[in-house]
Amino acid sequence: MKKYKRLYINLLLVAALGLNSSCSESFLDEELTTAYSNSYYDTEAGIQALVVGTYYQVFALEFAGEVPLTATQSGTDEFHAGGDPSNHIWNSYASGLNSFVTVSNANTVAANTNWDNLYVGIGNANQIIESATAIESTNDAIKKTALGEGYFLRAFNYLKLVSQYGGVPLKLTVSSNVELEFKRATAEEVLAQVIDDFTKAYNLLQNVGAPAKITKDAVAHYLAKAYLTRASEINDSWNSATKTADLEKVVTLSNEVIANHPLADNFVNLWSFTVADGANEKLPEIILAGQFNSSLLNTGSNQQHLYFLSTYDQLPYMQRNVAGGRPFSRLAPTYFMYDVYDKVKDSRFWKSFQTKSIVNKQSGTYYKNGDLGIIYIMNAPTDTRFAKTKNTDVIIDPKTGKTIPSAFVQYAADNVGLMADVRFPSLSKYVDGSRIDLTNTRGSRDIILARSADTYLMLAEAKVRQAKFTEALTYINTVRIRAGYKDGESRSAYTDGLAGWTVAGQNNVPISFIPENSYYESNDIAVTTAATSLVINSVGTFPAEDQAVITKLGYSSDYDKMLCLVLNERARELCGEFHRWQDLSRTKTLVARAKAYNIEAAPNIKDYHVLRPIPQTFLDGVYANGAPLSAAEKDAMQNPGY
Repeated sequence: MKKYKRLYINLLLVAALGLNSSCSESFLDEELTTAYSNSYYDTEAGIQALVVGTYYQVFALEFAGEVPLTATQSGTDEFHAGGDPSNHIWNSYASGLNSFVTVSNANTVAANTNWDNLYVGIGNANQIIESATAIESTNDAIKKTALGEGYFLRAFNYLKLVSQYGGVPLKLTVSSNVELEFKRATAEEVLAQVIDDFTKAYNLLQNVGAPAKITKDAVAHYLAKAYLTRASEINDSWNSATKTADLEKVVTLSNEVIANHPLADNFVNLWSFTVADGANEKLPEIILAGQFNSSLLNTGSNQQHLYFLSTYDQLPYMQRNVAGGRPFSRLAPTYFMYDVYDKVKDSRFWKSFQTKSIVNKQSGTYYKNGDLGIIYIMNAPTDTRFAKTKNTDVIIDPKTGKTIPSAFVQYAADNVGLMADVRFPSLSKYVDGSRIDLTNTRGSRDIILARSADTYLMLAEAKVRQAKFTEALTYINTVRIRAGYKDGESRSAYTDGLAGWTVAGQNNVPISFIPENSYYESNDIAVTTAATSLVINSVGTFPAEDQAVITKLGYSSDYDKMLCLVLNERARELCGEFHRWQDLSRTKTLVARAKAYNIEAAPNIKDYHVLRPIPQTFLDGVYANGAPLSAAEKDAMQNPGY
């Protein structure tokens, strides 16, 4: 499946434009050899080729750009605006976030981009379903596997649509001519269709080929997610009749998945990328992944390595290099993200964020390449060691005795904070040292779409919703046990995907990567290698970092506190993994959390922002009774508030 990009363009053109019927035979008097006709989908080879192309369109294409950021990470409690303004509007919820999005520059994601991409995938899935159903074949690769994949791919995209927009038009057949009249189904109807499609896929597919292929476990994971979505607060006006049964199905399906997908022994194993198709991309924890590789023959690439990085190359004695990444700096972590971890006991912070870099542009005789050039001190609010957030003259590297030229402190007496000049520890889950040069944006890493730590936390949430709080803690603790330090583990050791660049430099540019973090400088404790425990022993006895969130958000009931704990744990475990906006939207906690923790979103976010605007391009193209929609009809089809 690593090569699925190659077929995508031709297949998409056929599906979208019907090239077989519109191309003139006399056009340049040449045979069209680079595209397929629709009759190709009457063959087994054609159906399987369309599946391959649709895998790329649904699982990988969006990660070549910024749609995942704007749809799932911007405007949440995890991330706020970074140093580049291209898509700040999606974070701030300002008036420009509407059915048309105010454009900042050529990188700004339009209101219709995500919508259009999802419906293209649905159109391809409809063709797979129709062709695999109609073909006279006894081949299980078609009648079971391809058909099951088609149902999954359609449900996967409709689940995204309903999570973003609420009720949307249901298009379940292949169009034979231009269609202009569409009506919005309700969220209840869309989720019923999603569950029906996933159920059909579940009954057709086997557990073969993970994480590159859609397996029965992948279907079970997303079917559980669909049931959990239907049982969530955003649907409370109509879900009372299905909620009890849905939660039981979440429990059953999630237990089935986690039985087959044990957690990796160490959290860092998921992210210690060294080469495309390496061992860390095939860990049993990974249920489904979008596939990429390093072949230059494939025009698609994973560009998420660009967006979560701070602009280190603008600081003194630093320059851009492959082992430092190319920092587009779209999103920066919030203080919620920093403080929700126990940074003494929880290894996940130190394995998810890069907090040190070394000098790689020496100037003069004092600082040498290899000296510590950047440090982020991620300390506690009670720490009184530092007078200023930006300490460029007082923090000494004990190894060299030199002042660290760029030192940033999370908590200092001046209360300026890391948000002041958008300097921040970079999320390192997607950084990619396999890039061919320091300016290239092509990334080779697979993108994890589903892993069993997420499944554990969905199961915990279902137990919370069933008021089985002690049972919920069991599943939360399983994830937390893996997050603790093991006996003998070095606290200061650090690695990420940039460590894969192992040579001294490229194009005469030295590396800035250092396999070390600022654990000890931040925590100001004695060196230790003792194991740490993050186990929560009883309901109601919450860790201090969780209690702080509970207090800030004003929760008092056991249910609200436990749901808050689950959402906090999801942030710690799944930070930046493209789940957050949907999680907060469906639980109707988005507004409160964004107001509390996202400084740009807080002044603007309103209750109606739990859904996205229906794109104006769609509304302007829709007809009713043979005529374009009137202004009043467009307003009626639009989500409230937009």
